[in-house]
Amino acid sequence: MTEKMKLAALKEPKQGVDISFLNEDVVLKAYHFHKSFPQYKETPLRDLTHLANSLGVKKFFVKDESYRFGLNAFKVLGGSFAIGNYIAERMGMDISELPYEKMISEEVRNALGEVTFATATDGNHGRGVAWTANQLKQRSKVFMPKGTALERVLNIRKENSDVDVYEYNYDECVRLADAYAKEHNGVMVQDTSWDGYEDIPRWIMQGYMTMAYEAYEQMKSQGMEPTHVFLQAGVGSLAGAVTGFFANEMKGREPIITIVEPHKANCLFKTAEADDGDLHFVTGDMNSIMAGLCCGEPVTIGWPILAAHASYFLSVDDIYAAHGMRLLGNALEGDEKVVSGESGAVTSGVVSKLMTDPELEDVRKKIGLDEDSIVLCISTEGDTDQKNYRDVVWDGKYPSE
Repeated sequence: MTEKMKLAALKEPKQGVDISFLNEDVVLKAYHFHKSFPQYKETPLRDLTHLANSLGVKKFFVKDESYRFGLNAFKVLGGSFAIGNYIAERMGMDISELPYEKMISEEVRNALGEVTFATATDGNHGRGVAWTANQLKQRSKVFMPKGTALERVLNIRKENSDVDVYEYNYDECVRLADAYAKEHNGVMVQDTSWDGYEDIPRWIMQGYMTMAYEAYEQMKSQGMEPTHVFLQAGVGSLAGAVTGFFANEMKGREPIITIVEPHKANCLFKTAEADDGDLHFVTGDMNSIMAGLCCGEPVTIGWPILAAHASYFLSVDDIYAAHGMRLLGNALEGDEKVVSGESGAVTSGVVSKLMTDPELEDVRKKIGLDEDSIVLCISTEGDTDQKNYRDVVWDGKYPSE
């Protein structure tokens, strides 16, 4: 292990954690809700056979979320499902009775009146919320932290959103958005949670399971199940949702789940490392290139799932994200390339380095990666900041050495 990668694991998995809200019935509700969207198309699962052979693993699968609804990232799955559930609850319905066409209908709009959906984002989540609000002909108010790429701001603005960048970090923007929603009779749509605010984050996590369900079914069609799943984490909602999905779906044969965070925003790693039952926060500037993972406060409803079912937690340097971007974007002959942004590529970069860097041999052995491993990574975003993508992939920014 080096200073560029640190590993933590809980001494004893947490017992008695309820993951029923991520069960198969809920998965199928989320999947059929998303499938009702005219923009829906199953995103590709890339079988990188030649890369797997090169690295020395049995299989290396990458779920490519750059194709999701034309928004270049997976986040819309959570925001749309949460908003759908909010509307269904307001209408006295179940989400299964509210497909896309009904959700955006004048009947529903007239029943709701004018609603402003508020959120904080580093880019992808806010774009998904703004897109959904725009489809509903409703308003959105989006708060973005300092250092946000202009391209991400403009993409949200294209959805008729009131969006600005503030001189605060992500977690401070969450508090601004929450205050705004309360003051303006709006609806806060955030994937982090706290006492009294858990329904919408829970719905967001459920929405993310569409992606996990697709990936699992795509692997099963090839007669495969993952032995190792690597998941990037900000607050931990995506990681908790996918971990919960596999814990339910593969009970008794669960894959080894490894959570990956940047050094500069490693709240889940710190929580696992401390192993004292408390959540541990990261504060101040979180200026990793993995902007979508720069969150300092773990999601309260997601952490128990990770504490019960995730095996390892990695805190890593930005070089692993940059390496992953180059690795996926310059595929070996016979493999399909994946255009993956900083937060999307870090898990693939980690797997590659674990298999090839002698200094990481002890980490690789602990995680159990070997020639029999069937690895699943999720590229959660495409080139959502094209300038930085080119700086890394074309010009070699953040070299491994």
